[in-house]
Amino acid sequence: MSTIGSRRASSPRELTRVSDRSSFVYLERCTIHRDANAITVEDADGTTHIPSATIGTLLLGPGTRITHQAMSVLGETGAGVAWVGEHGVRYYAGGRALSRSAALAEAQATQWANRRSRLEVARAMYRCRFPDEDPSGLTRQELLGREGRRMKDCYRAQAQRTGVSWNGRRYTPGDFTSGDAVNQAITAAAQAMYGVAHAVVSALGCSPALGFVHSGHEMSFVLDIADLYKTEVGIPVAFDVAAESPEDVGPRTRRALRDQIHHLRLLDRIVADIHNLLAPDGSASKASDDPDVVRLHTDHDQRVAAGVNYALEASW
Repeated sequence: MSTIGSRRASSPRELTRVSDRSSFVYLERCTIHRDANAITVEDADGTTHIPSATIGTLLLGPGTRITHQAMSVLGETGAGVAWVGEHGVRYYAGGRALSRSAALAEAQATQWANRRSRLEVARAMYRCRFPDEDPSGLTRQELLGREGRRMKDCYRAQAQRTGVSWNGRRYTPGDFTSGDAVNQAITAAAQAMYGVAHAVVSALGCSPALGFVHSGHEMSFVLDIADLYKTEVGIPVAFDVAAESPEDVGPRTRRALRDQIHHLRLLDRIVADIHNLLAPDGSASKASDDPDVVRLHTDHDQRVAAGVNYALEASW
C-alpha cells in the first residue's frame, strides 16, 4: 500500500462529479481502511472494497473504526463523512470541495450579504418547493406562514394516502424513540437528507453556514437545501416505510430513501438547484470548469495574478 506522503492529491478534473456519486453509504460495526484510492470495509462477513470517488457521504454508525489513511483518501476525493448515532439522530460531517473555484461561494456570499437579495433567494427556495404558488412580494413572515400550512397539508395527505395514523409531528432532540413509528421515520429521513445536502454543499465549495431561510447555525444553508425536497421525497418515503411495519424504522427508511434518491437522480437536481439559486446567470458554472487559479484583489474590483511581486511599479 502506498503511503500518504508519496501519493499526490487528486485534481478536480480527475474527481467524480458529485451528481454522479452514490448519495450515501451507511456502515456499522466494521473497520474502514484504505487500499490505493478505495476504502476497505472489514466486518464479520469479510472485506469489501468501495471506490472512494463514488461516495457522496459516508455515514459511520455504531461500532465503526476508521483509519487516518481512509480519512485521507475520502478528503482527497471530496466525500462527506458523518458519524451518526444509533438511529442517525446526530452527525458530524466534513470533506473538501470538488471545485477549486470560489465562484459559487462568492456568489452565495454576495446574495446573502444583501437583505433584498437574501429575501429573493428565500422566495426562490419556496418556489422550488411549491411550484404551484408564486411567492413574489411575500414577506418573511408570510413565507413562514405559508410554508407551515403546506407542511401540515403534506402530513395529512401522506397519512390519508398510506393509512398511517397521524397525530402531529412529535420529536424530542436526542431521543429517537420518543415518537411513534412514522415520526421516527420522518426523523431518520431528515437526518439522511441533511447528510446528503451537506455533502453536496461542501463539494460545490459553498458555505454551510450562510443560510437564506435558516440562520445562526453552522449548517443553516444545509438545512435550507435539504428542506427543498422534504415534501416531495423525505416525508412520502417516511410514511411508506411506517405503513409497511413499525419495526427497524431507521435502517429501512435510510435504505428506501437511498433508493428513491437514486431513482429520481436527486443529486443532479440538488447541484442544479444550488447553481440556479445562487448564480442564475450561470457564471459560477463556467468558472468551476477552470483549472486551479489563484488571483489577488486590487483596486476597482479588479483581480491580478498571484505569484508576482508587486513591489515594482503597478501595471494595472
